[in-house]
Amino acid sequence: MPHDPQDGGPRGPGSAVRAASARSAPARSALARLVGDAGNFAESSWGREPVLCRAADPGAFADLLSEGAVDELVAERGLRTPFVRVAQAGSTLPHRAFTAPGGVGAGVADQVSDDKLSALFAAGSTIVLQGLHRVWPPVIDFCQQLAADLGHPVQANAYVTPPQNQGFDDHYDVHDVFVLQVAGRKRWSIHAPVLASPLRDQPWTDRRDAVRLAAEQEPVLETVLEPGDALYLPRGWLHSATALGGVTVHLTLGVHSWTRYAVAEELVALALQRLTDDEEARGSLPLGTSLLGDELDLDLVGKRLREALDSVGPDDVAQRLRTRRRDAQRAAPLGPLAQHALAAALSEETVLRLRSHLDATLLGATLASRAGTVSVAQVPDAVVEALLAGDRVTAGDLGQEAARRLVEAGLVVAG
Repeated sequence: MPHDPQDGGPRGPGSAVRAASARSAPARSALARLVGDAGNFAESSWGREPVLCRAADPGAFADLLSEGAVDELVAERGLRTPFVRVAQAGSTLPHRAFTAPGGVGAGVADQVSDDKLSALFAAGSTIVLQGLHRVWPPVIDFCQQLAADLGHPVQANAYVTPPQNQGFDDHYDVHDVFVLQVAGRKRWSIHAPVLASPLRDQPWTDRRDAVRLAAEQEPVLETVLEPGDALYLPRGWLHSATALGGVTVHLTLGVHSWTRYAVAEELVALALQRLTDDEEARGSLPLGTSLLGDELDLDLVGKRLREALDSVGPDDVAQRLRTRRRDAQRAAPLGPLAQHALAAALSEETVLRLRSHLDATLLGATLASRAGTVSVAQVPDAVVEALLAGDRVTAGDLGQEAARRLVEAGLVVAG
């Protein structure tokens, strides 16, 4: 089916690609900024099909990243690998090709060299800024908002490509992506998956031949992204991009989805943990076993395993997944000096609030979070509930000693 590179969709019916309505202004949620109607996206597109959203404002993402910001990051922020990598002709260059010692007193051997990077970019290499959700404040904040909207962890990379250059060959990602076109124009070619919803240990490099053959077919979508446009690709969808007519910059927000397979992993882990209490399951196989099928006691082991699986409750699995979720992201940035000053100046009237994106829950009399755990046994239940609900409280409400512990542990900040 032919595709129109300007309207971003096929001319005929039956497309698996949905075009969302244009965004004229930033919406309240991070997700709505990318897809327009977040509810419709969740119902019809999440994990299922690409979504192209044209912007009414070319500067829709200028608050997140710009060409000037790219120059600042690589020239003035002292980035080291792996926060930068460079691709040339579809392959990633070794670090030594774009790094150099940091100079007198730095003791850093792998700092990004702006001289080497400039030369490589002029010769057609693509610059990839990795982990921007950890180093660039506007992107840090947006990724945390988007992760809260989605319920899944989010990371951010930026791809800076010279004119008429393709940074990477056709491939698929093992995570969903939102592509945000920041500057320049880039042609995207999208093909249907060769493996739907791949897991993290099922990379495209394991299926190179299938990917190559699929990429030779007519694309499901061939379009040109303009500044302000956004494109959503579920994991597994093949894609490649080529810069057109000038330097292009786009942000890729990678969404590392929690999957049913992850639920199964935790369910089985808990069941195996419970089998450690079963004497028969712990028993040895017969002396001199050759590990043939009839010597493995599969009937007994299978029976005990099914019983263990049946004994695991949803709350048990949820608790293990919540622990993994906390480890998968970080709370909002925190200034150690500001927290020290806050703790030193606490008074009964000091207004406090829960640190953003802390993923805090109450476990008995302990407040568990990404920043650690703190006992709140002496804090009134109503005050703890208010704190967890996002309300502001005073140090007097918490109790001076509890307030100080929470501040020093980084769970609460100035309100």
